[in-house]
Amino acid sequence: MLEQLHRANVDGSVLHTCRACLAPDPYLFLPLGDHAPGQMLIAPEDLDKPQPAFPLNTQVCLQCGLIEIADQVPGDFFRHYLYVPSGATRMHSHFADLAAVLAERAGGGLIVDIGSNDGLLLSACNALGCRTLGFDPAENIAAMAAERGVETFIDYFHPQSAAHVLGERGPAQVIVTTNTFNHIGDLHRFMESICVLLAQDGTLVIEVPRAMEYIDHTEFDNIYHEHVSEFSLLSIAKLAGFFDLEVTDALSLPDIHGGSMRVFINRKAMGLGASDAAEAMLADEVAGGMLLRETYDELAERVAAMGVDVIAMLDEMKAQGLKIAGYGASARGNTLITHFGIDTRYLDFLVDRNPLKHGLYSPNTRIPIRPVEAIEEEQPDVLFVLAWNFFDEIFEQQAAFRARGGRFLVPLPVPRIVA
Repeated sequence: MLEQLHRANVDGSVLHTCRACLAPDPYLFLPLGDHAPGQMLIAPEDLDKPQPAFPLNTQVCLQCGLIEIADQVPGDFFRHYLYVPSGATRMHSHFADLAAVLAERAGGGLIVDIGSNDGLLLSACNALGCRTLGFDPAENIAAMAAERGVETFIDYFHPQSAAHVLGERGPAQVIVTTNTFNHIGDLHRFMESICVLLAQDGTLVIEVPRAMEYIDHTEFDNIYHEHVSEFSLLSIAKLAGFFDLEVTDALSLPDIHGGSMRVFINRKAMGLGASDAAEAMLADEVAGGMLLRETYDELAERVAAMGVDVIAMLDEMKAQGLKIAGYGASARGNTLITHFGIDTRYLDFLVDRNPLKHGLYSPNTRIPIRPVEAIEEEQPDVLFVLAWNFFDEIFEQQAAFRARGGRFLVPLPVPRIVA
């Protein structure tokens, strides 16, 4: 069966070459079914209309460890976007720390943030006296950044837009991209654009979820149509090599987005070489089985078992007459509930701190999305934590819910009840 899936070829729903290292025939190990894009939330007036849906076929390159799906997101999808990092308290302190790192690297030079979103990171850089410019195609999000005093060049990042900024602002001493690199379908064009704008002695800094944690913690929900890749450090290193760039340092970020890494890349001509930390991370990936087919077959089995366990727990709660709400209308959460078939039969509503999502409905499952205050208004017995990567934060914030006996169902890495 797995061999048949590996050979599947359906209307562009699978990749035939790795988007990072260009090796042929990535291995299809986890077909998740048809999904609408995870951030394609539904307006009330559109509830009765069909949504576009695309196969979510998760593959892995066994030459570099890149976990990836085919890029099927409609053109210009990111022109109006609904995710903002400022909705999570943890990201404020994280970006403040990162801003200090970038300021030191920039040394007064220009810092460009690709996928700058609502300006949370660059506002922290500005507070340190940095020269900054954001790059983002979403006009609605750029307006939010402007309220923070962050200037945004509103466009996708490609060689022409990079050349335009280069002509107006000069080269960037630091280019940073946080949780955006995994959105990029054409990585080689993106890196070509980096080479246009980056100063000869400049640094590219990438923060992105890491494939090792995806495997170790069964984080299958971190792949969705907007997140087309889950990177190993090896995949980034091999990609950089096509452009006379090299990974010079890497840092593990276990508490960010379920486990991420911060990667520093410079031109090979600088002669920096890889740090001991980067070399150790590369060795860990190989030792951890990231290039072995068996690793991914076993992961797919864990995902299937997780679905059985979660549905059994929800069925038992509903049989007891308990009221259940979901916490987090995130794209990753939508991947999970869509794949496991969790809809309004189980969840009365979802809550989210992002006001851009309030009054809308989840894609595929059509569950209403409400402000977090709905927890106190409706008083569910159980919160199904779809934003499990921020569970510690959610647990602390929901003291009143816990005080009246509310419980949390946390699906990853193993489904469990937390009181």
